[in-house]
Amino acid sequence: MTHNNPFSMPTLFEALQRLRLSEEETSGSIPPPPPPAFTPRATVDNARLIKLFNLMTSKECVSQFKEIFSKAADPEALLKIVSLLTSDSDYFMEVVRNKYGSKRVQKLLGISDDVDALFYAAILHRFYDIMTDKYASYVAIRAMLVFDTMEKFRMYDHVLYYALEIASDHYGCIALNEVITDVVLVALNALFLSNDPSGNFVVQHVLTLYDARCTSNVAVSLLGHCVDLSFQKYGSYIVEKLLEAEESIAVVVVELLECEGGRLSKLARNEFGSFVVVKALKVTHAMNRFDLLGDLVQKLMPLRHLLVRFHGSNIAKILESYGGLL
Repeated sequence: MTHNNPFSMPTLFEALQRLRLSEEETSGSIPPPPPPAFTPRATVDNARLIKLFNLMTSKECVSQFKEIFSKAADPEALLKIVSLLTSDSDYFMEVVRNKYGSKRVQKLLGISDDVDALFYAAILHRFYDIMTDKYASYVAIRAMLVFDTMEKFRMYDHVLYYALEIASDHYGCIALNEVITDVVLVALNALFLSNDPSGNFVVQHVLTLYDARCTSNVAVSLLGHCVDLSFQKYGSYIVEKLLEAEESIAVVVVELLECEGGRLSKLARNEFGSFVVVKALKVTHAMNRFDLLGDLVQKLMPLRHLLVRFHGSNIAKILESYGGLL
């Protein structure tokens, strides 16, 4: 039975549990994604740390904070302050756990790439702690909105790895629900991301959530581009995942059926595309989609003599075994 809200916590929790079990079965014990190197920078005197802590966390320092961190602030001076703020992970955690500290760090996110790079390292280093804290979690949510694409993609690895633990925490559950809905943006931008060396991994992650609506949205975004993606190493992985889902199998197979003979022949003999064609034949049979299977076998049969060698050999064998069943 499909949940009405695919992003509700029961649906999300179940999907992430399947994801974790699937990864553990295929890879064994999975270590968490290694955080970026994060060590305290040059030792500073406590007076500067205390002064900055008060500036970031005190209710009485609102006007002073606005003055120091105004739009007209010196970029180099701002970078030095943020460098000090993130110089020690425990110190940074104390700031973002504070109600006012959290709000002020959120205001600093997105000001510049250099500033974001410092916050990015600090957040990933204490990702679980930040995501499960009442106030600090808002910093992570804000970061997911303002960080550059590549930084956001790397944060997804941490979201997916720690998701079960975070979802079990009261505040973490709320934060996770906010962050994970960003998969809608992934689905809407699936074509761009699928052609990106790093972005394609995010699309794969979203598809392994096994959420019907997300899978359908990705399939719609990739409509008419599945054959092109099948010629690419990582693109073919995405197409194969679409073939595994009932919501999207027809999108891929119909595109294969509409592919003209010469191009389909090249795809079937391609080192990556051949796996897509094999997958299409196997899943249509396994899912009892004999309508699609029959059309696909009929489309490929005239090409069989071209497929008996190299990458197309497995396809030729499958055609021979299926031919008498249809």
